[in-house]
Amino acid sequence: MPITPDQPILMFDSGVGGLSVLRALRRVLPQAPVIYVADNAGLPYGGKTEAEIAARVSGLLGRMTERLRPRLVCIACNTASTIALAAVRDVLEVPIVGTVPAIKPAAGMTRTGVIGLLGTEATIRQGYVDRLQAEFAHDKTLLRHAAPDLVTAAEAMMRGGDDAGGAAQRAAAALRAMPGGDTIDTVVLACTHFPLMIDDLAAAFGPGVRFIDGADGIARRIAHLTDGQPFARSVPDQALFTRDDPGLIALAPALARAGLDHTVIF
Repeated sequence: MPITPDQPILMFDSGVGGLSVLRALRRVLPQAPVIYVADNAGLPYGGKTEAEIAARVSGLLGRMTERLRPRLVCIACNTASTIALAAVRDVLEVPIVGTVPAIKPAAGMTRTGVIGLLGTEATIRQGYVDRLQAEFAHDKTLLRHAAPDLVTAAEAMMRGGDDAGGAAQRAAAALRAMPGGDTIDTVVLACTHFPLMIDDLAAAFGPGVRFIDGADGIARRIAHLTDGQPFARSVPDQALFTRDDPGLIALAPALARAGLDHTVIF
């Protein structure tokens, strides 16, 4: 069937981390209608097993694409992408864009040859990350650290809080404490929540450290796959959550800044 102008791009994450990807998408496709989906009922993904994540993501996206009829699905979550991307592509008949750790560009950026990688527990242990390292950073040192409390801090920050608990400081200290960690000059943010914490992370790591994430590359890929398609909004963009939560009220200003003025519970 032909694409209609108001068919949305569906952007999926476990929480609000995907807003960092949506921000990049707005810069290249401001006219594109978007439905942002946050699986807050399943948050956090990082502590779940691979089987749990694959089943949950595949099931949710199957039901959502049937109901919402998106032109494209973006899995704006590193954990879900590294585990479930292949399974989702087998199930869905729409284009799927995933999110993977930006190890390749980091390898081109580093001058010391030592790269830090921050992600969830589930992401950093994936063979997919091993393969990216072997292909693009085999001559570099890649130091990995799981920082689930950064996800919690980012969720709180988007609701008006701050990193009073020092999650960014702990993440930086953990990477610095690893052999060779004192020469890290590039850090891969392998969770879409983490760019939301960029100011705190920059302060924690100090000068001379650059950060890289996949948001701009994802936005370019979506623009490429939808090139030439018509875009027009018939309704305002909306945020869809899988669980009603009192904290969603506090999230409203951040959603509005992202152009998501309506909240729906799926």
